[in-house]
Amino acid sequence: MIIFRYLSREVLLSTTAVTAVLLLIITSARLIKYLSDAATGKLDADFVMLVLAYRIPGFLELLLPLGLFLGILLGFGRLYLESEMVVLRACGVSHKRLVLYALGPALLVSCLVAVISLLVAPWGVGEAKQIFAQQESRSELELLTPGRFQSQSGGRQVTYAQRLDTDSGVLEEVFVAQRNAQGQPVLLFAERAEQARIDGQGRFLVLENGYRFDGAPGQADYSATRYGQYGVRLPEAPGALEIKEIEARPTAQLWGSADLRDRAQLHWRLSLPVLAFIVTLIAVPMSRTNPRQGRFAKLIPSIILYLLYVALLTATRSAIEDGSVGPWALWLIHALFLLVAANLIFADRFWEAVFNRIPALPRLRRACGNGEGSA
Repeated sequence: MIIFRYLSREVLLSTTAVTAVLLLIITSARLIKYLSDAATGKLDADFVMLVLAYRIPGFLELLLPLGLFLGILLGFGRLYLESEMVVLRACGVSHKRLVLYALGPALLVSCLVAVISLLVAPWGVGEAKQIFAQQESRSELELLTPGRFQSQSGGRQVTYAQRLDTDSGVLEEVFVAQRNAQGQPVLLFAERAEQARIDGQGRFLVLENGYRFDGAPGQADYSATRYGQYGVRLPEAPGALEIKEIEARPTAQLWGSADLRDRAQLHWRLSLPVLAFIVTLIAVPMSRTNPRQGRFAKLIPSIILYLLYVALLTATRSAIEDGSVGPWALWLIHALFLLVAANLIFADRFWEAVFNRIPALPRLRRACGNGEGSA
């Protein structure tokens, strides 16, 4: 029991560290995208961190199996490198028992992945999509950014406001450029403006204390009109968008569905916890390292094998959505890599002899002060 706790702690610490680093990289890239959307007015800056938090479970459902895989490789690899595994073998801990010990952390991670993929991730995607839908349903006036020219009404109007009172919604120092029914440009200037709704007529941007200029550029037939109030009709804001993304649908709605995309999504969610188990069975024999080869001798071949596994699952999921194959193909991929894991476990002596032929990684040597390399 002491050995099991020691090995589990080693694996879980490495898994947590690797997953945290990978999650930091992914969320940083996504945060840049959301900040770009906030800068262009597509997303309110107040919702950036909230949307990012809703998207984190969707990242974790794939990062946790990868973190577990790398955590076992790094954690057990250190034990092999420091000859602790030799001591465990001398104490009667066989290679098969080592695999059983590794299944303890794998069970914990697999249950966590199951909860995330089946429940939390779809809910998070739905909440994030709902925020984006609410942002898209805002009126063009609400999207206006002070101090910037903004195109509206499909490019037929340009609006600029020097300042915006967020509490009252009043714009100050407003400039509007548009075209009249004859296609001639119309320029509007106003000290202040605010949005108003007139019953039976719709929404208007009411300009106060300003000027209107009519005329074509290059001609001397300009007319200037001073006004106290002037109304510019605003298009009605579109209704809230329906959330149709299949990733946001609850798992309970996918059961029994005959739609190919629904079936592919359901089996994909169910396969992620299985992925965590199988990569554990692959990682334990792949973590066996000869101290002469260095700690990372098998890291690159192991990562290539993992990427091949995930790439085949992703391609099979796309094929299921297209109707080329049935959901059984997804589980056939799992069975194939389960056979690979069984081969690595039960034919360990053969594969150990193969991997021992891998040349040792070059190591840096410290310069000695005994005249070596001195000019």
